[in-house]
Amino acid sequence: MTLFGLGGTARGGGKDTVPASADTPYPTMVQELGWFDVVDVATAGEARCAAARAGERCGLDDVRVRELASAVAELGNNLHEHAGGGRIAVRALHRSGLRGIEIVAVDTGPGMPGFPGCSRAECSAEQLRGGLGAAVRLASRHDGYSLPGRGTVVTIQFWPRGVYPAAFVATGLTRPMLGEQISGDRFGMVLRDDGPILLVADGLGHGPLAEEASRSAAEAFYSATTDSPAELVEAIHHTIAHTRGAAVAIARLEPSVGVVRFAGLGNIAAAVVGTPDGAGARRTGMVSQPGVAGHQRGTVHESCYPLGPGDLVILHSDGVVDRWDLAAYPGLAHHDPLVVAATLLRDAGVRRDDACVLVARSY
Repeated sequence: MTLFGLGGTARGGGKDTVPASADTPYPTMVQELGWFDVVDVATAGEARCAAARAGERCGLDDVRVRELASAVAELGNNLHEHAGGGRIAVRALHRSGLRGIEIVAVDTGPGMPGFPGCSRAECSAEQLRGGLGAAVRLASRHDGYSLPGRGTVVTIQFWPRGVYPAAFVATGLTRPMLGEQISGDRFGMVLRDDGPILLVADGLGHGPLAEEASRSAAEAFYSATTDSPAELVEAIHHTIAHTRGAAVAIARLEPSVGVVRFAGLGNIAAAVVGTPDGAGARRTGMVSQPGVAGHQRGTVHESCYPLGPGDLVILHSDGVVDRWDLAAYPGLAHHDPLVVAATLLRDAGVRRDDACVLVARSY
């Protein structure tokens, strides 16, 4: 079993935190360090400084840190000048003994004509306007999606020079509610040879007590000895009784047999989205049971749903409105899971609650 991710506390202000080391019980593959509202040059500078601090603490060399800072500055300036503002998330990554930084830039501006039709390979630096081209030239990996009239999402990763890791097969993104610095929503992943096991936990309420509940749920998820979604939900339920409780959902993808196994308690939404025509038209909802992990639940049932090659499995908390439709975003389903998650969080997330989206692709 390979530990694949633990996305949790999203703290604003560029906190100087880094992923846990590889010998800790739950090595953090994705740690969200903060969201930054970019409305002018000064706020773009805050995101740049936070990214540079994170890069230094992750062990990037001085040249790489300067390149990271320059790329974030270009993204921030692009948001300010062309989109009328936007948001930047700074994330620390840990993979195969290496540490890196990931940046997510999101806006609701006019979009970039022609950009939606670009595949990841086709969206080269030369095709991206101004600062975007400069930013992706410096990055180890990039992806993005834009829709005229809806806005743009750009993601970049900075690893040590010469390191070009493949895309994560699954990843998530969280955002605290308006006015909060800590998110009570959390995602986690375990990668097995036969497919990933996914977790989304939504601690009741918001703030530190909600964060404690979702963090305890993730720790129970990683320490469990079973890979059955129903048994994992049961294990979490018994482990987090000391907290205020959480809505939780577990999905296990089994591409080799064409199914995803699912169990959940509470209001975590989940769906399998097929992409035979590239539009994400086929959507099968997965059903959670009423209850609150840690406090009240009936017998936890496990269900199986069909899963085809290239299908997406999407889980999200109730901080994301469940009326999204990937068919409204031509080509989005073929981009990296983070770009899909960021687009849904931007357009379907509500600011009055913590929000989390987790996306995995069957292979």
